Formats: sequence, structure tokens, C-alpha cells
Amino acid sequence: MARLRVLLPLPLAGAYDYRVPAGRDVPPAGSFVVVPLSGRQLYGVVWDGEADPDLPERRLRDIVEVLPVPPMTASLRRFVEWVAAYTLSPPGAVLRMAMSSPSALEPPAQKAGWRLAAAGRRAAQGEGQGEGRLTEARRRVLDAMEPGEVYTAATLAAEAGVSAGVVRGMAGAGLLEPALLPAGAEFPRPDPAHPGPTLGTEQGQVAAALREATAARAFGVTLLTGVTGSGKTEVYLEAVAECLEQGRQALVLLPEIALSTQWLERFERRFGGPPALWHSELGSRLRRDTWRAVAEGRAPVLVGARSALFLPFPDLGLIIVDEEHETAFKQEEGVIYHARDMAVVRARLAGAACVLVSATPSLETLTNAGTGRYAALHLPVRHGGASLPEVAVIDQRRTPPERGRFLSPPLVEAVRETLAAGQQAMLFLNRRGYAPLTLCRSCGHRMRCPNCTAWLVEHRVRRTLQCHHCGHAEPIPETCPECAAEGSLTPLGPGVERVQEEAALLFPEARRLVMASDTIPGPAAAAEAARAIQEREVDLIIGTQIVAKGWHFPHLTLVGVVDADLGLAGGDLRAAERTVQLLHQVAGRAGRAEAPGRVLLQTWSPEHPVLEALVSGDLDAFMEAEAESRRPGHWPPFGRLAALIVSAEDEREADRAARDLGLTAPQAEGVEVLGPAPAPLALLRGRHRRRLLLKARRDVAVQPLLREWLSRAGVPAGVRVQVDIDPVSFL
Repeated sequence: MARLRVLLPLPLAGAYDYRVPAGRDVPPAGSFVVVPLSGRQLYGVVWDGEADPDLPERRLRDIVEVLPVPPMTASLRRFVEWVAAYTLSPPGAVLRMAMSSPSALEPPAQKAGWRLAAAGRRAAQGEGQGEGRLTEARRRVLDAMEPGEVYTAATLAAEAGVSAGVVRGMAGAGLLEPALLPAGAEFPRPDPAHPGPTLGTEQGQVAAALREATAARAFGVTLLTGVTGSGKTEVYLEAVAECLEQGRQALVLLPEIALSTQWLERFERRFGGPPALWHSELGSRLRRDTWRAVAEGRAPVLVGARSALFLPFPDLGLIIVDEEHETAFKQEEGVIYHARDMAVVRARLAGAACVLVSATPSLETLTNAGTGRYAALHLPVRHGGASLPEVAVIDQRRTPPERGRFLSPPLVEAVRETLAAGQQAMLFLNRRGYAPLTLCRSCGHRMRCPNCTAWLVEHRVRRTLQCHHCGHAEPIPETCPECAAEGSLTPLGPGVERVQEEAALLFPEARRLVMASDTIPGPAAAAEAARAIQEREVDLIIGTQIVAKGWHFPHLTLVGVVDADLGLAGGDLRAAERTVQLLHQVAGRAGRAEAPGRVLLQTWSPEHPVLEALVSGDLDAFMEAEAESRRPGHWPPFGRLAALIVSAEDEREADRAARDLGLTAPQAEGVEVLGPAPAPLALLRGRHRRRLLLKARRDVAVQPLLREWLSRAGVPAGVRVQVDIDPVSFL
């Protein structure tokens, strides 16, 4: 009997050997199969390589079934192995991400529907006896139907504007006959020939270069940069059009797909129809249908979050990573990976073009472009003649806000002027809730999360204190839990809810909208917010970082940043880089149409290099200086980092395991281990956390060092060690 290897979507170190029953064909590598394991049946994938010929026959189990779904491509199998090796994760854990919709492996159930019967076709043409039985409602149903097409009763009733009873009556009269609906959802094919927006000269040149790279049908990475509002989206959609003309599939990764209403509108204007979507808000049925449609090649373009990288594209020709600098592309739980970097790997293994897009690229990507590893294209001016906004700082040492307030007099006056001119304004503060800290005036007690090393954030609308790390929430107490003083709890610092409260007092006539993940929880809310702003039902937008992600509001001319210093404090390696990226993106929301825009940054340190770069507009010089500050110490992108996060429910166990790891740390040239030390979030979701950081020269392969290190240390059963290669967060 033939033997083969099957990889299961479990955190296992490798594939298991199974047997093909006599008389059955041996399924090729990549086939999805059902196999037994420990008294249950599981889905798996036939993996490459030879089974162990020395394994006794009695220890082998038979595969149960080969599933009727297209096999996993060789390039995706290589990708699973590459990600597992790079991140030091079990291959089965990575495979689980590629099998994220198990129900898609089963044949979709077909549903009953209705189509035109012969009498219905004659009646629709004004012939036969059926014509005399037509009421106005039945006529509308016939007009809504195409010969040969199958419809559900609900769809027919909705399209014709009739009740379901009308449809049943037509079936009883012989005008309709039962038929099976096509299995699975249908995904419209975007039309690359559909007329899109007119591109400017420079846009056309950049679009032609991207088309050429896509048409080459070979791997290559291109960095597309441009000022905010320069039309980067419209330009890279031409690469998508070229991919469609080549008959291949395209994948577009967005950092916040559930909030990308305006992006989807741009796509539909260019291609005459929507793309397939992949994000956490999808229902289970649509998720199953989308996975299957991708595997069968029926979804030519898919737009998704980072997990879309693991979908089973049979012929992937293009991957676009929009806003490539966004930290949202980093997966921090389970298999820890960076989708931007893995997108480059997936494109290489698939022989596809890869385009990284950003107005403020990460230093890693800029370095790759500077050394020639990536091609680079740039759009230097805004589309349609719009000018870049004027950026200025408000030095709060000279013009501080009034006592108990957070908006300085110059910013208040600027908002008033903007609203009086009939234009829209935005106040930006990257902090959710009402206040980040609640303090007792009597004893100094601070309201802290019981599960995390974090202060509880007040959400006044919901009258709760909430932890933004573990989700713990509790009512705001009437008395201090420490000293029992009544009415002594005081909120300190502002969140967007508090800015909204202040704005209501200062601008009572303005129609206000708060845009934060609490108030814009998904696609429907994002679409409604965009509609209200575009139709000028909103005068003043108050938002967190979600307002920075690609919105185009033509009547927005003023952006006020309430706390431009937020994010600069602390020891984060990339704090300055992230802050300049975020604030530049927010500033780019202003003045995107005819009216000029301006940006005001409230700060206590206007001499900070980040603020000086934003005012001067010379972000290139800032990034060059940032690079030079990292180069001598071999910090990324000129060196390698890997973090080990040790956690346990018992604090002493966490300390002991971290100490043992520190004592067995690798000793090699060009390698340094920092720690162990308590993590900034030393307690997270009830687990005590310690961190170690391995720093190495760029030419040192850290994965072999880490494997050998972990194998020597011997981690106790109650302790968890997470490995984060190329960390972006140090919490």
C-alpha cells in the first residue's frame, strides 16, 4: 500500500504518515483529505516528501476521504513552510491560517429556486394562454427575470417589489418551475476595460511602469510613494487592471479593510463592480464562499486584511500592500508575522509582482529601495491641482489652553473661522474614551486593571472604566475603592470623548461626529460616517487614528492635532518614525480639493525633530537622520531583532524561566542579548510577562541561534515563550 505525508492544521512539528487504502488512487501533493487522529477525523493536506518507509505497518492509519476541492498549490505549500521556519512556528499552526474556513472544503449545499417555465417565457413575450393570467405584479416578476437564470423567491420578490405570495402563485399557475440555484456565491468579475478616472501625465507614467512590472509575470517589488492626495490608489489600480488582462488573480492588502468604504467606491468606479472581500467582519457563509471562490479562481480580485495572504490563490499575479508602514499589518498573537514582509515572500514564491504603497514608507522599505532591492516610483504633487496643506505648530508654553481645557486659543479661533466659512474641520487625538486615567483626589489611588499593568480608561458615554488590552470593564464607582471617599474620583487627561465635550461647549452650533473604533465598529458604520461627511451633514470631525487611513473629504480644510507629542515618549525604537507617519497622514486629510488646507499641531516641544519635519515638509531628511541614528548600533533595518516573551500565571515561574533563558543566552560574534526584564505590560490578561531581546548584525541568521537556545533552556510546562522575529511592539 502507498504511504504519504499529511500535514494537519494543529500546532504540530511536522506531517504525519498515512496509508492509501488498496484500490484507491494516490492523491497528489496539495490534496485536501480527511484522516483519523486520536479517535476523531480531521481535515489535512497531503504534504511533500517521502513517508518514513521504516514505520511499522500496524502504526499507519488509512486516509478516509479525498475532498473535492482544488489542491493547495505548490507555492502556497512552500509559503506555509517558509513562514513556519522564519517565525519559529509549527508548520501545522501556519497551515491552520491557510485553512481558515474548514466548511469551504465540503461541497456547498445547493438550494431550490425558481426559473421561467415554458408558459412563463411565452407570457413574457405576450404569447400563449399565460398572457391572460398576468396581473401587474406578475408582469413585474417576469420583467425582472432572465431566461435560464435561477432565483430565490425572496430575490424575485425584492427585485420586482411584490410579495412572496405572488411568486408562489405564479409557480402554482405554471409560469415558474423549480430549479437548483448555482452552488456558492457568485463573484462579479471586475472589468479592466471599464473607463476609469483620467490620470495626469505623471500618474500615467507611473501607472505604465506598474503595468509593465505586472505584465512581466515575474517576481519584483516596487515601492510606490507620493504625497497625500496624489492619486496612488488610482495609479496602482492600473496594475490590477493589467493583472486581470493577464488572466491572473490580484490581492490588495489594506490595514483596516472593514473601514475602507471610500477605497471600495474608488474600485467600483474603476472596474464597474466590487472586489471580493476578506476580513473579520465576514459572516461564516460568505467566508466559506469567498475561500472556495478564491481556490477555484472565481474571485479575480480580493481585498483583505493581513490574513488574506494565506488564501489559496491558484494563479496569483499581483500583491499590493497599501499603507505598507502601518503596524496593523503585524500579527501579534499566535503565529507572529508581519504581513508586509510575508507579502514579498508570497509574491516571490508565486512569481508575482509586489507593490508596496505609502506616503510615509517605513525605514525598512526605504532602505530596501535605496539599496536597489526594490524599484521605486514617486508621485510628487496632488491630483487635480490641489496644494499640500500649510503646517504650523501651536507652542502651548506660550498659548496654553484655559484651565481644565485641552484646546488652545489659536486652535479654537481657527476652528471658528473654518466653520464660519462653511468648511469642515477635524480635531485629532489618538486616544479613545473620555480620559486615560482616573485618580482619587483624596488618597491618590489610580484605577487599574486587575488583569493587566494598565490604567482603566473612562468611557463616560457608557459610564464604564475599561482596559484596552484585555477588555475588562467595570462601572465607574461612586466612592474610591481604596479610601472610600465619595465623589473623589477625577478623570485626568483627554480622550476623544472629552474633546467632544469641550467642542460642544465651544462650538455649540457645529454638527459633530466622533470617529473612533468605539463609534465606528465596522463597515456599515464607516460607510454611514463617510456619507454624512461627504454630504456635509457634519461640520466637525473628532477622531483617533482611524481618520488617518485614506479618507477623502473635499470640504475638510482644517486639521487640529490636540496632542502632537503623544507617542514620542518612552523607549520605543520606532516612536519618532511612527509619530511622524501618523501625523503626516492625518495632516494629509486637509485641503484635498480646491480650497487650501492648513494643519495646526499643539505641542509642548516644537523644537522636536518630528515637529520640525512636519512643519518643513522635509520628511526625507528626517528619515535619513533616523537611519543614521540607528546604523551605528545595528538597530533595524541595519541589524536584526528577535524578542522572547516569557509569560506565566505564577510570577515566580515567569521570573525563573526568564532567568534560565538569560543564563543560557547564545554567545556569538555580532550577537547581544538584552534582559531578562519585566515587560512594560508586566501583567497582561492575568499572565506575568518578562522579555528578552536578541540583537544581531544584519548578516547573522537569528533563527538557528534561537532554535538552539530554546532547546537548551528547557521551558517548564506552565510557562509560555513567544518568539517575535522583527518585533514592532516592545510592550
